[in-house]
Amino acid sequence: MSQQVLDAVRELLPSLRERAQETEDARRVPEASIKALRETGFFRLLQPASYGGYECDPVTFYTAVRLVAGACGSTGWVASVLGAHQWHVATFPAQAQDDIWGQDPGTLVSSAYAPIGRASAVEGGYRLSGKWSFSSGVDHAGAVLLGGVILGDDGAPADWAAFLVPAQDYTVHDVWRTVGLRGTGSNDVEVQDVFVPAHRVLSFSASFNCVCPGQEVNTGPLYRIPLYSLMTTTIATPLVGMATGAYDAHVAHQRERVRVFAGQKVKDDPFAKVRVAEAASEIDAAWLQLTRNITEIYDAARAREPIATALRLRLRRDQVRASERCIAALDRLFENSGAGALADGTPIQRFWRDAHAARVHVANDPESALKIYGDGEFGETVTVGML
Repeated sequence: MSQQVLDAVRELLPSLRERAQETEDARRVPEASIKALRETGFFRLLQPASYGGYECDPVTFYTAVRLVAGACGSTGWVASVLGAHQWHVATFPAQAQDDIWGQDPGTLVSSAYAPIGRASAVEGGYRLSGKWSFSSGVDHAGAVLLGGVILGDDGAPADWAAFLVPAQDYTVHDVWRTVGLRGTGSNDVEVQDVFVPAHRVLSFSASFNCVCPGQEVNTGPLYRIPLYSLMTTTIATPLVGMATGAYDAHVAHQRERVRVFAGQKVKDDPFAKVRVAEAASEIDAAWLQLTRNITEIYDAARAREPIATALRLRLRRDQVRASERCIAALDRLFENSGAGALADGTPIQRFWRDAHAARVHVANDPESALKIYGDGEFGETVTVGML
């Protein structure tokens, strides 16, 4: 099925490009685009076979994400996070999976993982409250994964967990008005003293250790890889797609562009060719490292080997460097695209804004990830970071 899905996604790209401005203006991905992505099988790529999913290798999923983001940055971003959450739900207990997919296996799930919420234990589960920002694609979701701190009897933090909350139990606040990724609908989610049964709560420590209750029913290697290795790659890959889309748009634009003052065809400018070569190399390097690292992690999971800290650190190192490389490539191209590229509706400026918006996501913050990589290289204990 992997190749069939990728072929179907490629056929969809012209329509996504045509809707890119509509997506931005609406501040959310149109239902038509989500419906079309569903029909390609995209959202089944990381979903378990028990609910009609394909359990594909991660690189197939990320290849599809890169293609979509190369047509429309906002659509690629939303597709990436919603598609990845199918994987996370599959690591929850079987009853939680059935709560979400039992009646409708096509149900999508958004997220806001920051530990904003506060939860207290009660009989059978927890009472959760909080208000979270930046839940991308929440308008298309039937449930949301929310990060929250579980408080002990003394009121002190006892654990940090993901709470799986159905749509009827939360309120969405329409606040997403931004300079980039305008079409992602990354609105606020609020929960007020909602009961969450214990089977819909999963500690992040279980995800870190790759020992989750969902593995009892979903026994494939896909569900034995670390949460953060998958999720941080999920955040970086759309940026590679945006840089690729901007590169394609830039090259097509420059082939026909003539500089007014000099009367020179840009395609005859040797320095313009240098910029193109540099940008292409940076984008390629970003993609090659991302796919190499997630492939090695998947291979280790298939061999039932522990996912080494050194490999997780390398993935994070290269993942944030991928975001830096893509921004550098895009900036080099954009500054040589001419004033015509600034016009509303042109793909180059939209990709430029979307990519810079994607870069500010905490998972793409280079300093913190590179610092913990250095900790590991110098033999210091690594206890923090999205590993």
